[in-house]
Amino acid sequence: MKILITGVSGQVGHALQQQLGHSYQLTTPGRTDLDLSRPDQIRDYVFATRPDLIINPAAYTAVDKAESEPEIAHAVNALAPAALAATARELGIGLIHYSTDYVFDGSLRNAEGGLQAYQENHATNPLNVYGRTKLAGEQAIITSGCQYLIFRTSWVYSRFGKNFLLTMLRLANERDELRVVNDQWGAPTSSQTISDATTAIVDQLALASNPQVWWQQHQGIYHLTTTGHTSWHGFTGEILHQAALHGLLSKTAPVLHGIPATEYPTPAIRPVNSCLDTTNIRQRFGITLPNWQHALATCLS
Repeated sequence: MKILITGVSGQVGHALQQQLGHSYQLTTPGRTDLDLSRPDQIRDYVFATRPDLIINPAAYTAVDKAESEPEIAHAVNALAPAALAATARELGIGLIHYSTDYVFDGSLRNAEGGLQAYQENHATNPLNVYGRTKLAGEQAIITSGCQYLIFRTSWVYSRFGKNFLLTMLRLANERDELRVVNDQWGAPTSSQTISDATTAIVDQLALASNPQVWWQQHQGIYHLTTTGHTSWHGFTGEILHQAALHGLLSKTAPVLHGIPATEYPTPAIRPVNSCLDTTNIRQRFGITLPNWQHALATCLS
C-alpha cells in the first residue's frame, strides 16, 4: 500500500514516517514539495503521486499566533484538508486526518459539577481561531463525500520539535521555581501513542478483504488520546519526576507552583476541560491506549 503522509517535519508526522516506513511505501513531501498554505497545489501533487491512502497530520498549530494570522491558519487547517478530501474522493481512496480537543469550549461537566470527558457527538464550540479552523477542516472532510477517519487528540508532545515537554525540561534546568497553570485539564498525548494507534488501524485496513466495506464500517470521528487526565501543573510535576529518574536534570528540580490561568494570560483562550472519551476508538478497533503517565515514561526513556 502506498501512503502519502503530510507534515513529516512535525511531531506526529515524524513518528508516523518512522513507524509506517517499515511496512509501507511512503511519499513524504516537505514544504517545498507540497505547501499546504497553498491548497491549489494539492490536487496536482496527489494525482502525480497516486497514493492508496492519505494521512494528514500537518496543521497550523501555533495556537496563540493563529489569533493574528487567521488567514494562514484557515488555509492550512481548513482549506488544505478540504482539498485533500476532494482529491481523495476523486481517486476513490481514504483520508486519515487529525483534529483537536480545541473544537470544544471546555464547559462540559457531570451532574456533580466535576469534569466529564467529551464524546465524539458532543456539541462543538471552539474558543479560538485554531479551534475554529480545525473544526472547519473536520466539516469540510465530512461533507466532501470521501472515505475518512478523523482522530481528535490533545496536548501533543514528543522528544523533538517545540512542545510543552521540551519547554518544561529546558526551564527545569534553568530556573529554581516554575509557575504552571493548574485549572486546565486534559490528557497529555505523545506522538508515539498517536502513531502506534494509527499504525494498528492502517494495518487493519491493509488486511481488509474488501477495503470499501471496511471504510463503510469504520468511517467517522474518533477521540485518540492517552487515558486518564491531569492539569498542566500535574503534567509538569510528572515531567520533573520522570526526568529526575532518567537523569535528564542538570541540577535539583525546581520548586513547582500551581497558578490559575488568569495569572498566565495568552492571546488565545484555552478550554478548561480538554478531556476526551476514547471508548469508541478502543472498542471499534480493538486497540489499547496507555495512560498518560506511562506514555510519558516511555517517551523520556
